[in-house]
Amino acid sequence: MSGVEDPRVNSRIVAAYRARTTASADLNRQARDLLPSGIAHDARNLDPYSVYITRALGPHKWDVDGNRYTDYFGGHGALILGHSNPTVTEAAAAAMAEGTQFGASHPREIAWARAIQRLVPSAERIRFTSSGTEATLMAVRLARAFTGREALLRFKGHFHGWHDQMTSGYTNHYDGTPTPGVLPGVAQKSVLVPPGDLAAVEAALRANNDIAAIILEPTGSSFGQVPLTPEFLHGLRRLTEAHGVLLIFDEVVTGFRVSPGGAQVAFGIRPDLSSFAKIVAGGLPGAAVAGRKDVLDLLDFEATAKAGREKIGHPGTFNANPVSAAAGIACLTILAETDAVARAAATAADLRAGLNDVLAEAGVKWSVYGTSSGFHLFMNPQNRDITPHGFDPYAASMEELKTQDSRLNNRMRLAMLVGGVDLNPRLGGFTSSTHTAQDVADTIAAFTEALRMLKTEGELPN
Repeated sequence: MSGVEDPRVNSRIVAAYRARTTASADLNRQARDLLPSGIAHDARNLDPYSVYITRALGPHKWDVDGNRYTDYFGGHGALILGHSNPTVTEAAAAAMAEGTQFGASHPREIAWARAIQRLVPSAERIRFTSSGTEATLMAVRLARAFTGREALLRFKGHFHGWHDQMTSGYTNHYDGTPTPGVLPGVAQKSVLVPPGDLAAVEAALRANNDIAAIILEPTGSSFGQVPLTPEFLHGLRRLTEAHGVLLIFDEVVTGFRVSPGGAQVAFGIRPDLSSFAKIVAGGLPGAAVAGRKDVLDLLDFEATAKAGREKIGHPGTFNANPVSAAAGIACLTILAETDAVARAAATAADLRAGLNDVLAEAGVKWSVYGTSSGFHLFMNPQNRDITPHGFDPYAASMEELKTQDSRLNNRMRLAMLVGGVDLNPRLGGFTSSTHTAQDVADTIAAFTEALRMLKTEGELPN
């Protein structure tokens, strides 16, 4: 009506966020003169701007305005031990004091590889890289060289880094057409298949004898936002073996989070190759590709010379960086010798249950679901007649599970930040071994208030 403020346009949520984050707003204005969109990672894009963090400890972090947040962004999943774990930070500090780059081999790279082998039985050989994107790139290159084939079978919605072969089919271009800057010939070498569809995989393998490998996130895209069943994974193992195709588990996120040995140990599947990052380096930059010796022998000077094959070249200034190695050894040792993984998973289960209680009480037909130490908010874009505790994500499509109204998503994130909780851009996140029952209670209270604020603004039915 004329003269009546529309809260959906003049949002009190946005106003409350701006009032709490004036220093972040000033930094964002400066950043926009220097960085595209004022950010260094797409996931940090938020309207009107994201918070700027100055320090973090355990499950919490503090912004430049002094606001404390219970953090579920979790360093993009890297911080299963929480922020600034004392054992990890002390190890990294000691290594840094000795030198950050030797341009030579060092003892910690051997200890780091052994720490991985201790947890991951399939890691017969290991090659370190600097990021998860590099690890999946190397895994694909190894698979092509080993099999003599060129194509790669991928699943729609699965993320494997930002290198050229992996850009189509993640958030768009599901028809396989190239994204900006990618050569059509590169994109054409990806065969995109719906997630969870074993018949489609088998048909693709029968139709194309040039497929070198299948790569996937073993719990499903975005750490199980679109979940996969263990039966599907075992089916992939059978099909790849039957067709002479390598199976690559992208465990950049699932590695050491689903279990201390990753999803492959949890589900009892031995992939040919695996990519690891985030947790493998204790939350510092660092990654690895691991797997069969005969495949990784293509990186070996002596093995390739003996076989009369051309070696795959692989330099990398920060491969097995000593500081990242020290952090990785410390982190993986804790995961091997304590119940940190189980504690993070138990906290996530309590959080999912508590948030669903709030949704049920509020009469909102959404649901919170997830696996291990992760959680996802299903916003029910098709208005299914569901109950929060009874929702079955396996009954929904990838498109339905990943669809969120952009404005509603943004308002929910802002409302949760006003309430002292930082979620990831999908309105989900990761728990760590440091999150407590009080953190869960605080998050449930913030979620309750966020729903109330959204209802007041007319974004949700009362």
